[in-house]
Amino acid sequence: MNNFKQTISRTTPTLVDFYATWCGPCRTMHPILDRLAETLGSRVTILRYDIDDPQNAELVAEHSVRSVPTLVLYRAGRVAWRGSGVVSGDHLADIIARIEKER
Repeated sequence: MNNFKQTISRTTPTLVDFYATWCGPCRTMHPILDRLAETLGSRVTILRYDIDDPQNAELVAEHSVRSVPTLVLYRAGRVAWRGSGVVSGDHLADIIARIEKER
């Protein structure tokens, strides 16, 4: 949990993907997030947490994850955006670019 809090506290945006292995839309999001990571490089950190992994139970509860995939974008420790379902890479890149301009 400490590493999570340290990562989301950075000024570099951190996109957290709460997913489940049995979830079709989650499987759709994985390659989208992989491409986003390749495109944006060090401009974004992407973390993935399986909601069914007991080690993630506290984090899932703390962030009130009720559906998957749930994506939460943090910047400097604050939630800058949150969404559920499949989101296009272009849309996510636009949101991240907007967040970066708010410096």
